[in-house]
Amino acid sequence: MNYFAHETAIIDNNCEIGNGTKIWHFSHIMSGCVIGESCNIGQNVVISPEVILGRNVKIQNNVSVYTGVICEDDVFLGPSMVFTNVINPRSHVNRKNEYAQTIVRKGASIGANATVVCGNEIGEFALIGAGAVITKPVKAFALVVGNPAKQIGWVSENGQKLHFDENGKAICPETGQEYLLQENHIKRIK
Repeated sequence: MNYFAHETAIIDNNCEIGNGTKIWHFSHIMSGCVIGESCNIGQNVVISPEVILGRNVKIQNNVSVYTGVICEDDVFLGPSMVFTNVINPRSHVNRKNEYAQTIVRKGASIGANATVVCGNEIGEFALIGAGAVITKPVKAFALVVGNPAKQIGWVSENGQKLHFDENGKAICPETGQEYLLQENHIKRIK
């Protein structure tokens, strides 16, 4: 075992857990999930069967990551944020065969108490504000807030708001990385 698990954590059989991962108090890691290297799973977190977490995923306290969710490398899930996995849940109807896939792409961050409705993709390095409700796909580098969430700007890989000049170019104030905005999409150019 090359990962840390607090004594109160429950880890079912048939889980893959990467080296250097830390699993904290009262968390439940369910059978069939895959957790990459160097992840940090906060307290009271549930990772459901068949969930895939990439490398260096940070999950804060009180998050349930349900079947159908895939988080790529370097994803941040804020405290008490929520994923769903069925569009129209009913207690009296078994819809386990209707779980919709939700993908959170590399480097994206989802703020505290945000909700991600299943079947949506969160683009690379997107930043979802605290309390936002995601009801449609989010573009790479997008800054979205509100209920329902609306895009209000763009951010760099480091999460700094980008301000574009008349040529569609912006520079991250933290790193000096350069970005280009074309046809309502961002790409890093340096």
